[in-house]
Amino acid sequence: MATKKTSAKAGNGKRLSSGRLDNMPAIDKTVFYPLADAVKMLKDAPSAKFDESVEVAIGLNVDPKYNDQMVRGVVSLPHGTGKTVRIAVIAKGEAAEAAKAAGADFVGADDLVKKIEDGFFGFDRVIATPDCMPLVGRVGKLLGPKGLMPNPKLGTVTPNAAKAVKDIKGGLIEFKVEAAGIVHAAVGKKSFDAKKIAENIKALYEAVKAAKPSGAKVDYLRKVSIATTMGPGVRVELSSI
Repeated sequence: MATKKTSAKAGNGKRLSSGRLDNMPAIDKTVFYPLADAVKMLKDAPSAKFDESVEVAIGLNVDPKYNDQMVRGVVSLPHGTGKTVRIAVIAKGEAAEAAKAAGADFVGADDLVKKIEDGFFGFDRVIATPDCMPLVGRVGKLLGPKGLMPNPKLGTVTPNAAKAVKDIKGGLIEFKVEAAGIVHAAVGKKSFDAKKIAENIKALYEAVKAAKPSGAKVDYLRKVSIATTMGPGVRVELSSI
């Protein structure tokens, strides 16, 4: 698809009944903007009453119902997400103590698993040491549907729980393609300066690109759009990322 370039110019914007900011007149949906311009448009657009997240949607030419077209991985965003991530670590002994020292929010073994069984989910990520995976198995049916199940491929089943805690707190995020063939991820806050937002977007894009599965077609990467929590999407020219 041919792209058209234009300068980034934000409008005054109006608030819709849904609460989203309507600055659609300033954004031409037929245009694929260079990344720098797209980020500037987000930065210049009217702001909500909170520090909105910057979200990226990467459209892929895959069908994740086939194992050889599943896209999943992790990426360390160079400037973090700007979000406080609450981490639960299921570990024992020295590994548990090291995880606490590294900043884990909740650490335990049988006691923490029992809390989860009783309905406690006050965390965003779960890390477990290999020796505690039998314990994790007790709550697998609870963690799995919420996307919280520890996974060795994603670095959340590891003997070095402390390092995993530091990595996640420092900006390591997971990504996974959805049924529609789209990877969604939050890559920072609107309050970040434009360069940091762009660099985080590039890091995610490169990680998704590197995670191309064996069953993907030649035109694996189809489109990218970015938006703030309350704002409309802006299409991004792939060659500019």
